[in-house]
Amino acid sequence: MAPLNGDSGTLRGRRTIWGGRAHVRTVLYMGTLVATRYNPQIKAFYERLLTAGQVKKVALTACMHKLLTMLNAMLKHRMPWQPQEVQH
Repeated sequence: MAPLNGDSGTLRGRRTIWGGRAHVRTVLYMGTLVATRYNPQIKAFYERLLTAGQVKKVALTACMHKLLTMLNAMLKHRMPWQPQEVQH
């Protein structure tokens, strides 16, 4: 999930996410697309980023990171998903 650069000398380009486990990244991307529509926490976070002026792909990547953090916490504490109220 880390953005890697392709800088060379004075050339500074856009950061892209590549390398690592492509299959896991693809599954996480698709899961995040669904979460931005149906998960209240991720949806509110995504819409807040878009309102703040973030590019859609960058906002989606931030949501991927947030979803991955939530999933890791659920695994660590062996807890099922517990929806919570979203504070605006």
